[in-house]
Amino acid sequence: MDGVKRWRWWAVFILGALIGSQFACGGGNDSTKANHEALVSRIAFGSCANQTAPQPIWDAIIKFDPQVFIWMGDNIYGDIKRPSKMFGKERTTGPWKNVPRFVPTSQDEMNFKYHIIKNHPAYSRLRHNLNTKIIGTWDDHDYGLNDAGKEFPAKVSNQRLLLDFLDEPLDSPRRMQAGIYTSYTFGPVGRQIKIILLDTRYHRDPLSSDGTILGSTQWTWLEKELNGPSSAITIIVSSIQVISNLSATTGPLFYMESWGRFPKERDRLFQLIADSKRMLRSINYPSYTYCFLLQRNGVFFISGDVHFGEITRYDCDVGYALYDITSSGLTQAVEKAVPAPFHFVVRFLAWWTPSTMRVIGKNCRHRSCTYGQPNFGAIEIDWDATPVALKIEVRDTDGIPAIGVNISLSELQAQSVNSAATLRVGEHQKHCSLEVDLPWIVRYRLTILFYFSVAVLLFALVGLNFAAAVVFRLFLRKCKLD
Repeated sequence: MDGVKRWRWWAVFILGALIGSQFACGGGNDSTKANHEALVSRIAFGSCANQTAPQPIWDAIIKFDPQVFIWMGDNIYGDIKRPSKMFGKERTTGPWKNVPRFVPTSQDEMNFKYHIIKNHPAYSRLRHNLNTKIIGTWDDHDYGLNDAGKEFPAKVSNQRLLLDFLDEPLDSPRRMQAGIYTSYTFGPVGRQIKIILLDTRYHRDPLSSDGTILGSTQWTWLEKELNGPSSAITIIVSSIQVISNLSATTGPLFYMESWGRFPKERDRLFQLIADSKRMLRSINYPSYTYCFLLQRNGVFFISGDVHFGEITRYDCDVGYALYDITSSGLTQAVEKAVPAPFHFVVRFLAWWTPSTMRVIGKNCRHRSCTYGQPNFGAIEIDWDATPVALKIEVRDTDGIPAIGVNISLSELQAQSVNSAATLRVGEHQKHCSLEVDLPWIVRYRLTILFYFSVAVLLFALVGLNFAAAVVFRLFLRKCKLD
């Protein structure tokens, strides 16, 4: 009787394996079929590189000796930025703005700008390093126009220019699809890294529409990628920030692009990661192919766009901590926009602006745990550690870490953190509560500080004028008496 039960159990097991193999044991559906089997332990990434600006940062990147370098967008500044004018016939800023601040340029001009950065001596050394694979996606300025989405008419031709810049093969699927999304797998089995490059421009609906960022075709592709063959680490590359939603706390003063401005899309992304944590993996034996359910763990994001570096974390959606490492930019940075004596003001405002997701720790150069000078991202993986250890940093132009976080791969496993269900209504928790759910006095404290400062300045000016008028009248009276 026991023998019959064992044979029944084996029959069910083998039948399940055979059925499962028909659905998910036939290999992956990577857009980029090449599988680079050499072990990868160093990855660099960056964004926001103005082709006409000095670029000393390449020396630090080359010294880091990455096996993979990832362009995250704004690889050139292809559009034209008009001067800021609040008055006159053409007003590009202010409440009376009547013309756009940014305008697109010609294909020839775009191609020329790509030529400048592609032939930069230091970047050329990185390009010709046979040990470094260069991959990338785009953002708005290399897409062709600031903040542009699916409505931009030159996206088809500009896609070809970007792929030429990245030395994409002429027969690549990326040259035949609508958008530049793709994926790569690096490393041997058991130590593989999957890098998924999203296209947040080609199909994106207008800002604040809460429409789509990726479009239906790219969403279908992404679902297949996350449910494909297993990898120890999965890096999702987004040109705009995924976790942080600073626009919720900097508005109405100014707004930045992020997934947070498309809340339905961000919820869908988190849900897709949560639902794809379990996947099928095949193990081949002489006579059979068995398929087992494994978890899609080890997922984190890297992003750019905002002209400063930070590391954010969200704990309350997929069962483990989701990190987003933002590196921006290679040449463009917020502190470069103001004179050096006022850098402390930028750092104070970065600290004062509330952020529920930012990682605050001892590995930060400044109290705000942001970095507003040119920077690049660096990932180092110690595969021999138990458990596998990741060191992820935002580094300056000398290659010195400005922000960093050390993560063990075991931390990026399901159920390693508490879920959002443990929060009571009205309760706020670091790395869990969204910025839009903060009490208004906290959420808008930057705006309150700004208007309070303006009011104090106006009162001071009025007071000075009044004091000057009083002194002038006393002076006139004294002159008459004399």
